[in-house]
Amino acid sequence: MATDNAAVNFSELVNKNKQTLARLKESSRLLLHRRDGEDLVLTTAARAEQDRTVVSAATRILAAMARREPGSTELLLDILPDAFPWVRFLPEPDVHAFAVELVDTMRAADSVGNSASVAQLLVAWQHTAEVYSDPDLLAVLTGDHGDDYGPVPDPRDVV
Repeated sequence: MATDNAAVNFSELVNKNKQTLARLKESSRLLLHRRDGEDLVLTTAARAEQDRTVVSAATRILAAMARREPGSTELLLDILPDAFPWVRFLPEPDVHAFAVELVDTMRAADSVGNSASVAQLLVAWQHTAEVYSDPDLLAVLTGDHGDDYGPVPDPRDVV
């Protein structure tokens, strides 16, 4: 039976590659711990393609339902708190905006085969919910400071 939690140090892959790769056969993924803290995941190309196919299919189904099925937006809004409990802190219009943006971004990301934008979207909306969950922080970030601090330099120009 395959497990998903096999882990070894990266040096084992380098020094004992045959034994380490044999562990990959017992597992769908192998977590490689690195000294710099940036761990890696090793999997087979076939497994990676299977995962991509499943995510792509789920994305296409969700997007198609959101576009075609009457009441699907309400259903999505109803189930979002189960999937993302932090949406309870968002104002209702923001929950709707999040739902629409999530489906659109998932569909676009699937079309280019890169889910980084979906991960970024989820993190950004979760941080927004965190701000709404803290009344003091929300007041600081949304209050009128009365001062104009001048133009903001383009971050690409700051070295």
